[in-house]
Amino acid sequence: MQGNAQRVSVQTNILSANQQVALGNRELFESLRLLVMNLMSAPGAGKTTLLEATIQAIEGQYRVAVIEGDLQTDLDAQRIRALDVPSHQITTGTVCHLDARMIYRALEVFPIKELDLLVIENVGNLICPASFDLGESLRVVVCSVAEGAEKPRKYPVMFHRADVVLVNKIDLAEASGVNLEELMANVRDVNPTATLFALSARTGEGMKAWTEWLRQAVGRQRIEDSEMLVRS
Repeated sequence: MQGNAQRVSVQTNILSANQQVALGNRELFESLRLLVMNLMSAPGAGKTTLLEATIQAIEGQYRVAVIEGDLQTDLDAQRIRALDVPSHQITTGTVCHLDARMIYRALEVFPIKELDLLVIENVGNLICPASFDLGESLRVVVCSVAEGAEKPRKYPVMFHRADVVLVNKIDLAEASGVNLEELMANVRDVNPTATLFALSARTGEGMKAWTEWLRQAVGRQRIEDSEMLVRS
């Protein structure tokens, strides 16, 4: 019992310390009227491909930058830079998530005062990232059809805390033997309030609805934060 109590205490202290930094990040982002998206998924769900397609769809409309999180390599950051979008790679080594302090340090390399949208592509993992607030204004979870219809039920915390769920790779539903409607229903059961999109970043199907929603979210963030500054 004593060992269990100690582990709980340590985890609580880690999350509490993270939350303090996250609050500071959020205050900074809100002061700049900057929409910050925490993009999360299991490995291989297609986050980077979806992010590339999203950036290309809103190219020239908003000033975008990306923070990439991976255990090793800067391969994803290179892909984003190839689109002429600033990207900073955080390599975590053995750590399976990004935390608020990592993001705070990364902000030093970004001209964030000149941005409309900052995307944080988290480490591919459906467990640890769900517990760490980064100061983001929007949590987006990508779920690949190929992962199976039961995925939201197996990892409910991640899906329950999402603002948006993107069901990706719908072009592979039949080949994967997955019932798309069942998967969508499982997402709704776990999180009935999340905004839900079914799409394929590879073929472009469903992408227009998602990118239009994102455009409106960026606009709302700038208007709402402006109104908050006026009231204060």
